[in-house]
Amino acid sequence: MSDALVHASGVVKSFGDHRVLTGVDFTVRPGEVSCIIGPSGSGKSTFLRTINGLETVDDGSLVVDGEQVGFRLQGGRYHPWTGAEWARFRSRIGMVFQRFNLYGHMDAAENVAASLIHVKRMPRREATERALEELARVGLAEHTHKRPHQLSGGQQQRVAIARALAMDPDLMLFDEPTSALDPELVDEVLETMRGLAERGMTMIVVTHEIGFAREVGDTLSFFDRGRVLESGTPEEVLSGSGSERTRAFVDRVR
Repeated sequence: MSDALVHASGVVKSFGDHRVLTGVDFTVRPGEVSCIIGPSGSGKSTFLRTINGLETVDDGSLVVDGEQVGFRLQGGRYHPWTGAEWARFRSRIGMVFQRFNLYGHMDAAENVAASLIHVKRMPRREATERALEELARVGLAEHTHKRPHQLSGGQQQRVAIARALAMDPDLMLFDEPTSALDPELVDEVLETMRGLAERGMTMIVVTHEIGFAREVGDTLSFFDRGRVLESGTPEEVLSGSGSERTRAFVDRVR
C-alpha cells in the first residue's frame, strides 16, 4: 500500500483483559475523507488514537506516511521511537476531540498560537499572525480576542480546528467533533470541515452525522466489536445491501 497515507493491517489493542480492537484493517489515501461510523464501544475512538500514538498498538501493523508507528527500522531490527521522534510524528497530525480542550485563561488567538510557540518554537509575533490567519480561515476573524467562555460551543470547536490546522498537518483526525454541541451549532462545524475537504485535506472522521458522511466522505467504514465490519463508498455502505448489522445501525441513527 505504498500509495496509502494510513494503512492498518490486523491492528489489535487491549486494555487489561478487555480487547477493544480485534484486528482492524483500514486504508486512507492522500486527499481522501474517510468517515467511520459504529455503535458506542466499537473501537472507533481507540483506533483513531492509535493513529497519532495516543494509544499504542498491541499487535498488527500500523503505517502512517510510510512509517511504522512507534518504531524505526535500524540494522534490520525495529527500535522504539524516542520522545523526540514521537513529538516530530505527532506534530504532523492534527486531532480534534469531542471536547474542545481549550485553555480557559487564553483568548482564541493565544490558544491557537500556543502550540506554534511551544512545539514549533515559532517567535511569538509570527505565531500570533499565523493564529489570526487560521482563525479567519474558520470564520472567527471577529472573535480572536474572546476567551472560551465568551464563545459558543461551535465557535470553541472551530478554535480547536484552527489550532490543529496551524501546525500544517498532513492528516486531520476528528473524533465525533459535533457530539458535544447543541443541534443548532452542529452545521457551523460541519461547514468548516466541508471547506477543509474541498481544499484537499486528508481527514479521518469518526461521526454519527450520516448526512455529512454521505455528502463529504470518499470512503465509509462501519466498526463493530473492534473491527471493520463493512467498508466502501458511502453509497455502498448506506445502501442497505450489506450486512444486517450495518443496516440496523444506520436505520437507528438516521
